[in-house]
Amino acid sequence: MRMRPDSFLLLFLLIAASQASNPSDSEQPKATEQRPERVRQKPKPPKPKPKPTPVVTTPAPKTTKAPDTDEFLGPQECLDKKPTRASCGLVFCPPWQRCVEGQCTCKLPYLCPTEGVEPVCGQNHRTFTSYCQVMAASCRTKKPVMSHFGKVCTATITKFQSFLDKDTGLVRIVLPNATGEGENLLVCHQDWDMAAANVACREHKQEYYRGAASADSVDYNSLTPNTTLPSRCVSVHCQGYELSLAECEIYDKMAADGQMVAAATCYKETSEECDFTCANRKCIVRNQTCDGVDDCGDRSDEMCCKSCRNGAFRCASGVCLHRKAVGDKLMDCLDGADESQQRVKAFASHKLNSAPKPSEYISRKNETRASRKHLEAQLFCGIPNKDLVDDTEPEIRGRTSRRKRVVGGIPANPTQIQWQVAIEENRRIDCGGAYIGGCWVLTAAHCVRPNPSAYRVKFSLWKKFRPQGTTDIVPVADVRIHPNYVPSTYENDIALLQLEKLPFTEKCLEDNPAIRAVCVPWTTQLFPPNHTCSISGWGRTADGRAAQVLLWANVSLISGCESSYKHRFKPGMMCAGDLEGHVDSCQGDSGGPLVCEDELGVSYLWGIVSWGERCGHQGFPGVYTQVAHYFEWIRLHTGWPAVTKFNS
Repeated sequence: MRMRPDSFLLLFLLIAASQASNPSDSEQPKATEQRPERVRQKPKPPKPKPKPTPVVTTPAPKTTKAPDTDEFLGPQECLDKKPTRASCGLVFCPPWQRCVEGQCTCKLPYLCPTEGVEPVCGQNHRTFTSYCQVMAASCRTKKPVMSHFGKVCTATITKFQSFLDKDTGLVRIVLPNATGEGENLLVCHQDWDMAAANVACREHKQEYYRGAASADSVDYNSLTPNTTLPSRCVSVHCQGYELSLAECEIYDKMAADGQMVAAATCYKETSEECDFTCANRKCIVRNQTCDGVDDCGDRSDEMCCKSCRNGAFRCASGVCLHRKAVGDKLMDCLDGADESQQRVKAFASHKLNSAPKPSEYISRKNETRASRKHLEAQLFCGIPNKDLVDDTEPEIRGRTSRRKRVVGGIPANPTQIQWQVAIEENRRIDCGGAYIGGCWVLTAAHCVRPNPSAYRVKFSLWKKFRPQGTTDIVPVADVRIHPNYVPSTYENDIALLQLEKLPFTEKCLEDNPAIRAVCVPWTTQLFPPNHTCSISGWGRTADGRAAQVLLWANVSLISGCESSYKHRFKPGMMCAGDLEGHVDSCQGDSGGPLVCEDELGVSYLWGIVSWGERCGHQGFPGVYTQVAHYFEWIRLHTGWPAVTKFNS
């Protein structure tokens, strides 16, 4: 078939176009060839743009750095954590809150005690059973609920009110009595401080949620007389957690004539350099910290203190208390130091003022004290039965006292360590444990296997192979090993044994005067390094023989154990003994208790014997499982009533 001439022309054009668009490889530039340099032109300056309107933002909270010369504030590690009054690793929660994972959280009101308390009328015209219950309601709603103490609480009854004069800052309140009649009063300057001024500002103005800038006073006689100016005042003392002055301690009504009366200047944001930044971002001056007064409004200025100023009392946890909190029969320090007779007596010599004495008004502190007393009575632990008679013959005690000892230990009296137990596995005793109350025993995870029928727990055992008259032997119903236990490294070396219940009862033990529970600590801040504690067990002695009677020894808590054990030292571990190796636990003591006693004589299970570098080896103290580190895990299995004495 012939092609038309115009077809040849079209074919030629297509081929030419194809070659032009796809040059041969020799025509394409190679990677190694130099391309012609481009002359860079100086970029033209951009046209100026209009400045955007600045956006005002709240600055992020700064970490306050304690200067090296500050003898009060610190340490820095504590300041970096920004603890507040809700940090229950350092302070107690009030009765209307409970400690959960290191933070105080609001209870449901019905969980408050109802015995020995006074009814409260609320702002919502509802009658609450107790001060604890109305505070729980305030805690959950974050609004002030309390009006006054009283059974009658109808809509016609006068309710508590507070007023803050915008010009003078003068504080005025309407305080109902038990029958609901209101009295117009000023607040006396006595005991008026920043903690109370914070409450007044927060209650009166929503924008002043950080409280007051200063707690002021006004000469009553300088005020312009008028018909609304009250002629009397009352003293008010606040802790700082209150949402209304109605929740604070109110007492000592007196004539205002000739007195200084309370006023407050509420806090406003400032762009000035901050001397101390509170956890809630409020700025205060440094000399307001560590004085026992809640200047911040969240108590963060009192939580990290090396020492206290202005007569305040320092707890071992580094918290400064108001001087009125010492010896007030309400324990504030974790170890009870503020209520220890010896410490209270020493502190009283330089105590500036006595505690407030409520007059015609019901004391909020007394109501809190009653609730705390009821809650603390729910769990009895840490106090041995000291009236128990040791009926061992003197000559027998003499013979046992000459036995070889557990690396510095001495024989215990037959019923001395009443929470110590022996864990028998198939008729062998290789481990100890500690009774923590109810149907629960704590021991080391490496001591047990998930086979309850293989174990029996022996209570009040003195001689390892011979029960005494007070010995009780209980089968094990369940073994609960920590889910993250690592046998090769002894990480999370902790286990719970649940005891079998007695027939037709919820109890697992018959009443026995020689058996007492040891308390479970909820915070790792309860006992500081160098605190003297005790260990006990039937482990091997210094010459390698197994002890025949229960032995015990004093040890010191040691910090910085990482330097001895390096990477083998894990979170949840702690050390005790002495670096010279004179006192230590040994094989056979595993699972046994390391017990520390607080200022009031209450004993806590601080550690569980876990592992170490041989026994009594110099430079390598014994390693223990730190019980407080596992409080939440323990509570999860045992429930609140079995373990929590103060933060329940």
